[in-house]
Amino acid sequence: MADEPSLFGDPDRDRSGETSAGAPLAARMRPRSIAEFRGQEHLLGEGKAVRAMLDHGRVGSMILWGPPGSGKTTLARLIAAESDVTFVSFSAVTEGVARVREIIASAGQRLSASGRRTILFCDEIHRFNKAQQDAFLPHVEAGTIILIGATTENPSFEVVRPLLSRAPVYVLEPLSSDALMSILEDALTDQRGLASSNVEVADDALRFIAEASDGDARRALGVLEAATRIAGPGGSVGREEAREALQHRFATYDKGGEEHYNLISALHKSIRGSDPDAALYWLARMIDGGEDPLYIARRLVRMASEDIGLADPSALGVVVAARDAFHFLGSPEGELALAQAAVYLATAPKSNRTYTGWKDAMKRAKETPSAPVPLHIRNAPTGLMKDLGYGGGYRYDHEEPEGVAEQEYLPDSVRGERFYDPGRFGFEKTIRERLKWWAERRKGPSSTS
Repeated sequence: MADEPSLFGDPDRDRSGETSAGAPLAARMRPRSIAEFRGQEHLLGEGKAVRAMLDHGRVGSMILWGPPGSGKTTLARLIAAESDVTFVSFSAVTEGVARVREIIASAGQRLSASGRRTILFCDEIHRFNKAQQDAFLPHVEAGTIILIGATTENPSFEVVRPLLSRAPVYVLEPLSSDALMSILEDALTDQRGLASSNVEVADDALRFIAEASDGDARRALGVLEAATRIAGPGGSVGREEAREALQHRFATYDKGGEEHYNLISALHKSIRGSDPDAALYWLARMIDGGEDPLYIARRLVRMASEDIGLADPSALGVVVAARDAFHFLGSPEGELALAQAAVYLATAPKSNRTYTGWKDAMKRAKETPSAPVPLHIRNAPTGLMKDLGYGGGYRYDHEEPEGVAEQEYLPDSVRGERFYDPGRFGFEKTIRERLKWWAERRKGPSSTS
């Protein structure tokens, strides 16, 4: 593989292209072959998608989607090395379309002159707008470049559809603690890493770093490097040194991105599934990650109506009260009110019958927008309207012997349809019995005799 330097160069490489000795540990320990790459077995294991692509020598364009430190850039470089093609790295943050044109022009000349192909690696491809992403399409189709885009954001929302149809998405998962342990152990024994530092690192310290790094190899190696500096040459690293190096473990959460939707979905489904422990955990994850508590309160209001409904009519009031309590107290005291509301919803009887009934009613309303209101339940404020039959024959329910009049309230085109069908749990069991009793009396004396 030959690397064509980026416009801004690579600060971690010297003029020979080798990683400089003063580069961060994560840069020095970048895998040099697929055999050294840790994790992502679902892509690189025997017979798996990327491994099979390399084995058959048919490398094509792709999008690598995964969290920071999962190996997107490294994997792209290794794919180029295994395929013996030129690798050109490009950042959508610091470089623009003009640079893309330069790379593509060079790639075209290289292909014509020697038949050698070029991988254009676009880091943070989601930073490009639609028009900028579209600029890749003709060159990908023509085979001038093999595009490998890397993103931490959901490609479904951030990458244009025509590009997705030409470049399959491969998902990189956060690295497991075991994979991170292997990476850290490699760094301690490799001459590129810390083998010459003579620092002893306790196994429990390594495990602590691996588990505290949230699947991010770059973070894990950075913490290990900092810990060895704290210990000094010939020193030792235990959990305290590792904890000091870590300083603060930032939550992996982006309030505007994929994880925002993943976590609120997890909270909603945990409440729907009546699991208060999971509900508290995902609520805590969102609060710890910096989510707006009032956004969470709004979502809890929705859950109270959608998933509990009239199985427990108090649920909506509990959540609205929790919202008001948070608004009154603020953080962190008000967060307890949100936790109380989440537990209440998770442990309440569940029903989505109001939710489904409302959807069905909206559907029929759109299908029958001109269905007239039955004359007997129309208001008649003028003499003309009375003469036209408005309000004629209406029976006042409160004056009926059992408080229920024998009359219809739906238009003829919707008559007999049922939108709200109460469930069998909680207060809806009582509602079901009431509705049955009222329905019998609306049919007249013969139905109740």
